[in-house]
Amino acid sequence: MAQQELNPRKIIPIAIVVVAIIILIISWSSITITIDAGHGGVLFKRFGGGIDLDKTYGDGFHFIAPWNKMYIYEVRQQEIAEEMNVLSSNGLEIFVDVSAWYQPSFKSLGYLHASIGTSYLQRVVVPSLRSSTRSVIGRYTPDEIYSTKRDVIQDEIFVETKKLLDEKNVQLNQVLIRSIKLPPTIKEAIESKLKQEQLTLEYEFKLEKARKEADRQKIEAEGKAKANDIINASLTDKILREKGIEATLKLSESPNTKVVVIGNSKDGLPLILGDVK
Repeated sequence: MAQQELNPRKIIPIAIVVVAIIILIISWSSITITIDAGHGGVLFKRFGGGIDLDKTYGDGFHFIAPWNKMYIYEVRQQEIAEEMNVLSSNGLEIFVDVSAWYQPSFKSLGYLHASIGTSYLQRVVVPSLRSSTRSVIGRYTPDEIYSTKRDVIQDEIFVETKKLLDEKNVQLNQVLIRSIKLPPTIKEAIESKLKQEQLTLEYEFKLEKARKEADRQKIEAEGKAKANDIINASLTDKILREKGIEATLKLSESPNTKVVVIGNSKDGLPLILGDVK
């Protein structure tokens, strides 16, 4: 049988498909990207105007042109802890351990990448936290920092740090003061002062309690005295005589036999001489 000649019209399309498949396999890793959960992507268009500022790519599978590049950011909440020495309002050095919960703004991820980049933690978050902590603690005395103003200081650091980070497209969720350490002599002096204040408050409480009890007894005594005055003023001779007669009659009706002598005693009341056996 004669050998069948190859038809170029059939071979060329097949060759094109095969070459396309080979190119696709080779370049697959450069034209596709998978963004993990909790991450976001910023696309850099090499021939299309640079960074795509208006779109943030969410987690999942995406196709991109092989000449473009995707930058991946973790957009979940993260934590940074900083230990630093700061000065109080009177110049005393204090050790502070403070942490911040933060995350990049998902919708503004393109602007963050364009202005700062992937190293925004070192460039923005840490300097802002340090600066705000030093500024706020510098307004208070060691006594206030150690005892009464800790929550207020924490809130003020959060407000000032958040103001700085909002301008840089970074979301601040919380600032926590984990520990504050003072020089031992200052700490002992403050604790001694707080103990004395506590004893003073306890003493004042006891005095106030005793004062209230004395006032209560005085009011009670005055009430009883006033009641007795009212009763004494209402007891005339006629009323007393009438009450005496009533009492005498009740005694005479007792089961025990008595001799009742009706007559005039000194106060005009009947006399009961005693039992008759």
